[in-house]
Amino acid sequence: MSIIEQEEQFCAHNYHPIPVVLTRARGIYAWDTAGLRYMDMMSAYSAVSHGHLHPRLVSALNTQLTQLTIVSRAFYTDKLAPFLEKACELSGQDVALPMNTGAEAVETAIKAARKWAYTVKGIEKDKAEIITCEGNFHGRTVTIVGFSTEEQYKDGFGPFAPGFKNIPFGDANALEKAITPNTAAFLVEPIQGENGIIIPPESYLKKCSEICAKNNVLLICDEIQTGLGRTGKLFACDHDDVKPDGLILGKALGGGLLPVSLFLAKKEVMDVFTPGDHGSTFGGNPLAAAVGLEALKLTVEKQMPEHSAKMGEHFKNELLKLESPIIKEIRGKGLFIGVEINEKYTSARKVCELLMNKGILTKETHETVVRFAPPLIITKAELDKAIEIIKSTLSEILDGHAAA
Repeated sequence: MSIIEQEEQFCAHNYHPIPVVLTRARGIYAWDTAGLRYMDMMSAYSAVSHGHLHPRLVSALNTQLTQLTIVSRAFYTDKLAPFLEKACELSGQDVALPMNTGAEAVETAIKAARKWAYTVKGIEKDKAEIITCEGNFHGRTVTIVGFSTEEQYKDGFGPFAPGFKNIPFGDANALEKAITPNTAAFLVEPIQGENGIIIPPESYLKKCSEICAKNNVLLICDEIQTGLGRTGKLFACDHDDVKPDGLILGKALGGGLLPVSLFLAKKEVMDVFTPGDHGSTFGGNPLAAAVGLEALKLTVEKQMPEHSAKMGEHFKNELLKLESPIIKEIRGKGLFIGVEINEKYTSARKVCELLMNKGILTKETHETVVRFAPPLIITKAELDKAIEIIKSTLSEILDGHAAA
């Protein structure tokens, strides 16, 4: 029985992986069981922004492993406070609440927004509303999928929690119209990732920030994928010079080594929590804090956001030069790029499988978009090599279509 067959038999079928079995990775590259090398243009959905097994992150992990790993938040540890202070300093937020996965951090933000609505804003008990956007992706918990507009994410998992209202993404006027006296918060991704790398109109987030401030509504930005340099700024909010009332981070925060997430907010929001209101056994553990702190330091010291901006602009420009009829649209900021495929010729899944055969690993989203989000340490020469492979792959598809 092959590894793929074994996984198909013993693992729940909640994913549809690209058919390659990876066994090791370093930097921007991964190797399969046959020893073939691939360029990772996926970065585990931005979790590997620093590259696979970055020496400084591995060193931080190994050092902490010999000292203290987890004691729960029942006690103080020497690693959590420095980590949270650095995160607050970089984000401009007052207080941070550590969790593990991105979805847990989103759930934390929802709880904070609701309790703030009742204890600070004065909304009647159990009447608080949170506005979200069509096409959103904030995680997979039952609460979160309940306000998704993707039917598959919800199918068979109801009933869902009330208190959420969807509006079109990128439409600030729709936000203003949707706000009522019961509105607690607006939860939004500055750039929608899973929906196909959807970029909102210029100054959209700035307008939303002004609308929220005017109506005493919290602006909470989900930067689980877009944060820490991915879009060419430290935070995607920075493109509009916006500091939200709440910020959600994850993925790259764990340096590609373990799950680390944070909900950060101004003091007025976070002060609604009292001991026993919320928690996580593993959240803020010393191992996670040590890696998270080093990941933050590395991001800033190595100027990864600036590098992402420069490399992303080059890569996007080179993709545009391909002028292939197979490509319908190219969208993105920094090294967060989506290439929408013309379904007349092929599917995004097929493009990903052909790229795999030529040494590039990535994954489709919504069957129509190929995502290119490599580790932020990628070089111009490596991106140029990727362009050659992409060009060759598109030509192969075009030739096959013409022959058919």
